[in-house]
Amino acid sequence: SATHLNNLAELYKSQGRYTEAEPLYEQAIAIDKQSLPQNHPQSATHLNNLAELYKSQGRYTEAEPLYEQAIAIDKQSLPQNHPQLATHLNNLAELYKSQGCYSEAEPLYKEAITINKQSRPQNHPQLAKSLKKLANLYKSQGRYTEAEPLYEQAIDIAKRFLPQDHPDLATHLKTLAQLYKSQGRYIEAEPLYKQAIDIDKHSLPQDHPDFATSLNNLAQLYQSQGRYTEAEPLYEQAIDIAKRSLPQDHPSLATHLNNLAELYRFQGRYTEAEPLYEQAIEINKHSLPQDYPSLAIHLNNLAQLYQSQGRDTEAEPLYEQAIDIAKRSLPQDHPDLATHLNNLAQLYSSQGRDTEAEPLYEQAIDIDKHSLPQDNPSLARNLNNLAELYKSQGRDTEAEPLYEQAIDIAKRSLPQDHPDLATHLNSLAELYHSQGRYTEAEPLYEQVIDIAKRSRPQDNPSLARNLNNLAELYSSQGRDTEAEPLYEQAIDIAKRSLPPDHPDSAKSLNNLALLYYSQGRYSEAEPLLLEALRICDHLGSEHPNTVTISNNFIHFLMQVVNEGQESVLSEHPIVQEILAKIKEEGELDI
Repeated sequence: SATHLNNLAELYKSQGRYTEAEPLYEQAIAIDKQSLPQNHPQSATHLNNLAELYKSQGRYTEAEPLYEQAIAIDKQSLPQNHPQLATHLNNLAELYKSQGCYSEAEPLYKEAITINKQSRPQNHPQLAKSLKKLANLYKSQGRYTEAEPLYEQAIDIAKRFLPQDHPDLATHLKTLAQLYKSQGRYIEAEPLYKQAIDIDKHSLPQDHPDFATSLNNLAQLYQSQGRYTEAEPLYEQAIDIAKRSLPQDHPSLATHLNNLAELYRFQGRYTEAEPLYEQAIEINKHSLPQDYPSLAIHLNNLAQLYQSQGRDTEAEPLYEQAIDIAKRSLPQDHPDLATHLNNLAQLYSSQGRDTEAEPLYEQAIDIDKHSLPQDNPSLARNLNNLAELYKSQGRDTEAEPLYEQAIDIAKRSLPQDHPDLATHLNSLAELYHSQGRYTEAEPLYEQVIDIAKRSRPQDNPSLARNLNNLAELYSSQGRDTEAEPLYEQAIDIAKRSLPPDHPDSAKSLNNLALLYYSQGRYSEAEPLLLEALRICDHLGSEHPNTVTISNNFIHFLMQVVNEGQESVLSEHPIVQEILAKIKEEGELDI
């Protein structure tokens, strides 16, 4: 019967076996057409279920008319406040939200909530789900103050109506935790994620995909805080569960692989990250349509990995593919498109291709202004990036107000100790620093360090970068005695929190070496520069860090030779090789 076919299709869909599910849904719908009246509620259910399959695969243009047909049948055959209508309205709203069509989704979510309030008991779980969906929409738009009370209502309903260890309660806790994480409210998010994991452990099989998702979410929180050693085993557990419980080409497995790859990338573990990104992309290509938005995200992430390694020629076509997919699969003003445009612009900026970068930054900002609230953190990030471009071109008078706007938005939309606010304050401080406005830069750098200390663990790599920046300011002012301990702290934190070959470590080593070099402490400078060069070997000879540090090392050796201080140098092969070249070529004047 149609019902049995539909039920088997639902099972296959839940397992990610989409190609097996689709013909069963189609058969069920065909039987309905032959055996049921034109507007029978069962037909609406089966149409909705096939639409859900299409939506899972990113086949939005095929899904939308099926949802609309299902809703039309519901309205003709069921009472106005029937729960099935609410479900189908919610599902169409979810489709619109996936496409960034927020203004079309919102009234459908609200209509579904109204129906659920009229047709169900006050504390019914379906009402909680409807409230959560509208809250998710608001969160996607950065409307955090509107989202939070809806999440809280949903949790309150779930606690009153469901057992304490019900998986739906875990889901509601996770969504509120995600809101807190988006706002940088990490201390509030963590216990909610842990509660959700505890519920999943009690109520689900150990290898259930939802349990993997819960572990993944907590790992992402830890990663946001720089707690990499705590995040890694959770990502690994999530991947292990997904591999045991899902098909090899399931999109959720791709997501977990991508997230572990992101962790490795942030740690500079590029050789470990690359194959994971590639696996995630391969899975998406096998299981989803060619223009599915998550494929664009994974291509973008691999491009960022390549860019981090100085492999710009490999990164650029991936960024372009991501943009092309986003343009074909999403509305013109979708925030994800803005993100991809911004990332390609950053690549162009790093290559000095400013005339190509600027219009992309402007497009990204324009999209954010059209699709997000005026005080959305994403808009602040894109304004900051355009300001960075202007600064690199010496257009300081255009850059400064953009930095200030970004800071103002971050202060209005994020907690006082959010890392994004620190980023924007740091950018403005760097502008002031470059202009010699040291008295204005210093308190901003200090604020940034204070935020890093309050919002992240003490050995977070971000804190190392922030300390390094303030130390550079002190060095610019000749305040070497204040700069030196900050450089040392930055190096110590980097050693404890990053892999041995991370580029940030090379930068801090280089800066402390330059301090020693400027003070004539050549025997102390040399090993730091050699260690920085060793790290740069992993980045390639054309990476900007490699070029800068190599030049610094050559200048350092030339200075030592000019001063007749060769005796303080070691017998290290690299030192002796460059010394020989300097003497041979006679380049003794710096």
